[in-house]
Amino acid sequence: MTREQDWQLDRKAFTSGTDQTEPGPGALAEQFAQLTATLLAAPSVEDVLQRILDVTTVMVPAADLASFTLLDDDGGFHTPAETEDTATDLDVLQYRFREGPCVEAALPGGPAMAVSPDLADERRWPQWAPAALSLGVRSVLATALIPGPPAGRSIGALNVFSRSAGGLNEADRDVLLLLATHASLALATTDAVTRAELQAANLRKAIESRDVIGQAKGIIMARRGVSAGEAFDVLRRTSQDLNVKLAEVASTLATRHTEVDLPTP
Repeated sequence: MTREQDWQLDRKAFTSGTDQTEPGPGALAEQFAQLTATLLAAPSVEDVLQRILDVTTVMVPAADLASFTLLDDDGGFHTPAETEDTATDLDVLQYRFREGPCVEAALPGGPAMAVSPDLADERRWPQWAPAALSLGVRSVLATALIPGPPAGRSIGALNVFSRSAGGLNEADRDVLLLLATHASLALATTDAVTRAELQAANLRKAIESRDVIGQAKGIIMARRGVSAGEAFDVLRRTSQDLNVKLAEVASTLATRHTEVDLPTP
């Protein structure tokens, strides 16, 4: 039996509640135990969210992308953490259209879980589904974040996206539900976790990204004699070619611009 087959059997046993062949926790149970300890030791909200996403892409093999949607006090949404920029793009489109699985799962009174096994056949989200398909996503799963008493209502959603139709199966749904529960509890117990802090984290992230992108654009403009728009296109194209977040490309250029060269616009 291969390591992958052993992993799948262990995951099935864990999520279905059936007895395992050998006593003691399996690989997936151990992952959750490690995750609990890691989250309780997390120093900040951003750290909690990012650690959950890192584990999500491991525990849910079909999850090509993952993100968090959080609900603002004014009824708006934002994405404070994601595995790559495309996940943010997928979320932002939902916020713009006010439709999609992340929006549905995040809303108080919405479904605990919103699932679409194949967006090519999806009719619930007439604007978002075609847009997601154009970004290479075929299936999606979003699970509500509910911190429990005294609130007892959703504060957001944990979202996973797969490039394969039917890529997210029943076992994946069970695992994601457990991950969302861990995320909710960790957020509730992290020191000074409030909506204001979550929004501040998102604002800080946006400001930092904007500043470093501005620095990188300035370097490209000075070195190449191009316009601001052309400089941004260079950054965007490099980000896509390398499959690295645009802010990370910009940060590398801003801090190591004497060593790094970028393609001509």
